[in-house]
Amino acid sequence: MLIAFKLKLALACVAGLAGPIAMAPLVSDMAVHGTTAEPAIVSIAPGSFSYREAGDFTRAGRQAEAPLRAMRFAKPLHIMREQVSSSDYQLCVQDGACHALDRGVAIASDRPAVQVNWHDAQAYADWLSRKTGHTYRLPSDAEWAFAAGTRFRDDGAPVDVDDPAKRWISRYERESERDLSDTTAYPFGKFGLNEHGIEDLAGNVWEWTSTCFVRSRIDEAGKAGRPTVNCGVRVAEGAHRAYVTDFIRDARAGGCAQGVPPANLGFRLVREETSWVASVSARWGKGWAART
Repeated sequence: MLIAFKLKLALACVAGLAGPIAMAPLVSDMAVHGTTAEPAIVSIAPGSFSYREAGDFTRAGRQAEAPLRAMRFAKPLHIMREQVSSSDYQLCVQDGACHALDRGVAIASDRPAVQVNWHDAQAYADWLSRKTGHTYRLPSDAEWAFAAGTRFRDDGAPVDVDDPAKRWISRYERESERDLSDTTAYPFGKFGLNEHGIEDLAGNVWEWTSTCFVRSRIDEAGKAGRPTVNCGVRVAEGAHRAYVTDFIRDARAGGCAQGVPPANLGFRLVREETSWVASVSARWGKGWAART
């Protein structure tokens, strides 16, 4: 297992995208007791928006700007108003379904669960789905951007084919404009509401998404080659877009990550809405199966 862990980190670093090695989670000094409740959900009406694709893009072997596409969501998006709180996450820990938070994380109903990796977030989504009977999952990067609205930071940057390094310098300077040294996990509401009524988007907690890191290549004729998909690295969204190795809980140490690292890693979830017909059919099917 240790060899596999080291190999995974080495491969991520070769790709230039890994973060620091996370310490083993420690049991919190505080205990939270309670029952699982449905989180507050914001429903966003269907609509269109411009989306800068995530990933790394090259054209004819040279760095290229990520394409900006018009996207439309045909169905409402149901997403948590707040990030998952540390006290709600602690219930999953007490149930034996989630890894414990680090000792430095404050356990409270009004503070986000931070220093969690992608697998921690996935485990919580699975646990919450079992507990509530609804399907919860991490949003895709496109869904997060749609929900963020004006809080979404377009990370497009012009590319100088003669000096590709200028693009990385420009991005680093833009990411550094905001004070990222403040790593306090503030109570909910610190960073305000966006136009959809969603709290703390693009604050100092980066949120895991389900989107994998992708390298896309286009040849001189404009023909797209087969993309390289690396699901060991996921997109995290916050004050800027970040690519973080899926087992990293604290990206602040830098490691071999690109750009300015996230101050905190947390998450919020999307709830899948089942139509009335599908819900009745599922219940009828379960009832029939129980009788046969």
